Amino acid sequence: MEVTTGFLEKYNTQGPRYTSYPPATSFKTGMAANGFINAVKESNRSKPVNISIYIHIPFCTQRCFFCGCNTTLFESDEKISRYIHCLKKEIETVAEHIEKNRLVTQVHWGGGTPNSINLHHVQDVMGLLRERFTFADYCEVAMECNPAYLGFKDIDQLSVTGFNRLSLGIQDFHENVLAAINRRPPLNDIGATIKYLKEKGFEGVNIDLVYGLPLQTKESFSENILKAVKTDADRVVTFSYAHIPWFNPEQNKISASSLPGAGEKLAMLVDAFNTFTANGYINIGMDHFAKPGDELSMAKASHSLHRNFQGYCTKKTTGQVYAFGSSAISQLSNCYAQNIKLLDKYMSSIESTGLALERGYFLSDDEKLIGDIINEIMCNGYVNFESMAEKHITTVQHIFKITRFEQSKLDMFIADNLLSFDGNTLNVSPGGMLIVRNIAMVFDPTVTISTNRHSQTI
Repeated sequence: MEVTTGFLEKYNTQGPRYTSYPPATSFKTGMAANGFINAVKESNRSKPVNISIYIHIPFCTQRCFFCGCNTTLFESDEKISRYIHCLKKEIETVAEHIEKNRLVTQVHWGGGTPNSINLHHVQDVMGLLRERFTFADYCEVAMECNPAYLGFKDIDQLSVTGFNRLSLGIQDFHENVLAAINRRPPLNDIGATIKYLKEKGFEGVNIDLVYGLPLQTKESFSENILKAVKTDADRVVTFSYAHIPWFNPEQNKISASSLPGAGEKLAMLVDAFNTFTANGYINIGMDHFAKPGDELSMAKASHSLHRNFQGYCTKKTTGQVYAFGSSAISQLSNCYAQNIKLLDKYMSSIESTGLALERGYFLSDDEKLIGDIINEIMCNGYVNFESMAEKHITTVQHIFKITRFEQSKLDMFIADNLLSFDGNTLNVSPGGMLIVRNIAMVFDPTVTISTNRHSQTI
């Protein structure tokens, strides 16, 4: 299916990204430590049984102007060592309440720039995780890497430590664009890096690209897409740059006049979709493309794709997320819990109590159900409402009531061939996945379109 910019323009509104439901904007301050620990204990008796672990490394050697992540510029090796000590203490505190017979099926390191710190710290933390938890033999151990700091010896060390997937934050292959966002170019040729990763036995390599950055044009981004295809990456992610300087002050260093216009940005997305799919990639969710043999593609084909704050994964590797580090968000069966963002405050709290909670949210049964529906739409583009009702021990009528669903809300999508709905089963078309956030919003009874609250949906 080839898509055009025409239908995208009318759907390019603002809305939640739905990495959680309710979205993180609904989290409330003041989550008590005993409430969180009780939620951890309860998670042992809830599904999914598996464990996902997220480790947040906030440090960066320089701050990219476009980035909205929780980052801290390097101050000293002593501070990094102190942070790692705190990470380990937090892991010990939480692990004490998690049953040992549960399997870890996913470990994800994000940031910040996890591979910018000395990798002996990474080995230290991974060693503790393997001491405190039981790892499944198919566990995915992944790290987000800035290729500016990734050498072949680093790959060797990560391989020995047990990593089997890396995500390379390319963002753009053009050095003038990288300079405009204050980002260093890759240390080595990306094609050679990916080739070496595969030789070392890494089961998957992701490339991240961002469209809508300063100095980008449709033509230059088309070059990025073709270069990405030539690297033979297993997955490519095409993130939309959200220019929200009122939320991320660092973006004030980017001149709005240097950004591509809305029409050109949509053209970049269309070009990415058409080129990747023409070259054999399957579109996954709203912004991922994967080779047909990749586990994400196979999971989507069997309606077994999942998504959390770390991105898309399979339901086989899906676990309740226990997150460690400043700003990290745990996603348990009945609650979300986010750590303190400020680095020094996070470390002081961990050193005092072993925990550093800042805000969170306890889910009602209805919210769990709505979140499940939205996740299925966002991931698999498919919902069978009778099966969903059966899973949650309720009725289809109750689902439609709590989501405030009216079939007329789907009419525009159906008219544009973006989905089909027979009264029970919702199927999103490949093109419809490009605007899947808009479709998911139909089943969110709390959603409001508010300027400066959410990013653009496309």
